[in-house]
Amino acid sequence: MPENQPNVLRILTYHRVANARDSYMLDPRLISTDPATFKQHMQHLANHYHVVSLEDVCEAIARGTQLPKKSVLITFDDAYCDLAKHALSILQALRLPATIFVPTAYPDQPERAFWWDRMYRTLAYTAYIGFDFAPIGHLSLKTPAERRQSIRKIKRYLLTMDHNQAMLQVDQICEQLHSQATSQKSVLTWDELRGLSKQRVTLGAHTRTHPILTNLSAEQARDEMLGSQQDLQREIGHVLPVFCYPNGNHNATTTQILKENGFVAAFTTLVGHNNLQLADPLRLNRQNITPKTSLTIFRLRLLRLGAYVDQWRLRNKQQAY
Repeated sequence: MPENQPNVLRILTYHRVANARDSYMLDPRLISTDPATFKQHMQHLANHYHVVSLEDVCEAIARGTQLPKKSVLITFDDAYCDLAKHALSILQALRLPATIFVPTAYPDQPERAFWWDRMYRTLAYTAYIGFDFAPIGHLSLKTPAERRQSIRKIKRYLLTMDHNQAMLQVDQICEQLHSQATSQKSVLTWDELRGLSKQRVTLGAHTRTHPILTNLSAEQARDEMLGSQQDLQREIGHVLPVFCYPNGNHNATTTQILKENGFVAAFTTLVGHNNLQLADPLRLNRQNITPKTSLTIFRLRLLRLGAYVDQWRLRNKQQAY
């Protein structure tokens, strides 16, 4: 796949653009990069790539039109508040379009937090120095490092469970360890999202409550997926027929639901660049940006070689679990 071939699309995934001190009650592992590094990333794209909008991508898929050479799509998952605080001004200054995938049960619900943020807040700040979690055993919370390790173990386990049972486990852990309440909202409000939709930001469906779709029944998955699209249509107006799978998890059932309901594109966490002439538009690859993605690494990951390195690293990481 030549670097400058038309219709080759690189899709970048960010979650939060923030400094850890800005929102200490939220899981810092969802921070993709700090504002200064994000600005370097975006400046490099503005200077050397063609940043396209999600509308451009849908047009290329639906009508067979070609994207420009060196096309990049910028996406953000989960609609965290710090996007408006830190990322938007950088995108606006460089006139770069972007897409936010919104879990629609969270805007205007400050009392509701993502389960992984609840788990982080509970285990990071509880007075307990350990507790028993039956499926795993005793988990030590004596040191910050042990707390981080315990959080990772619990999250890894919960991602394998039936979603409803997993959420019950979260509730039980939070109650057992006396989770701290917080009034800090984590997700953008509908008014804020409406404002962003008028500033070169496209909004897309990301389920209502951010479950792992493959851990739901087909009926539950359908309700989450189509309900999210309906919520966006009600609150924003016209929205594109696109979808982003939470955590990237999808299967034949979820893609069939999208196909039957006229969705044009859907986004995974599968790694690599996309040749739109060959790719399955309901299983598009993305490249997840992490705090380790310095400007030098960012430049490399945009190249074809960088995509292959990403795939190799991901395979080795999966084999290590």
